[in-house]
Amino acid sequence: MKGIIVAILTAAMVSPAAAAFSFFKKKKQEEPPLLARVTVYWASGGRGSDPFTRKHKCATGMRLRDGHCAVDPERIPYGSNIILPDGTNLSAVDTGTAVRNRKAARLSGTTPTERDAIVIDRFFETKQQALAWADTHPHFIPVRVITPTSVSPTFTRTS
Repeated sequence: MKGIIVAILTAAMVSPAAAAFSFFKKKKQEEPPLLARVTVYWASGGRGSDPFTRKHKCATGMRLRDGHCAVDPERIPYGSNIILPDGTNLSAVDTGTAVRNRKAARLSGTTPTERDAIVIDRFFETKQQALAWADTHPHFIPVRVITPTSVSPTFTRTS
């Protein structure tokens, strides 16, 4: 009798119908927000931008525009969406030495958690816009990162 029950349960577990029961499994919990030191950079309006930024060029080859940001691609992949607490959505398309080595977090952080924070450099068109945003927002904020889930398909030509 035990053998029959074990055989039936084993068959049920390996059958395609067992996949239907995966619906009842606990859903994967969202990752907690990351603490980020958000800095700003701009294309025009004085010092603070390099020749590439002034020409709206970024590391991924895209043209920089409002809503873009620079990240460390080893921590946040290019193409990721970064959601700030106010609901602003930024696209990770650029990088820089100060972002990769987390200079702003290391120098301005007052706690070990702040000094270990990632750095996100938000792009603005003008220095005035950038500094106005920086003056009205805290230096360290929790952000949500949504990484790209799919890679665009590649097509090959057949002759």
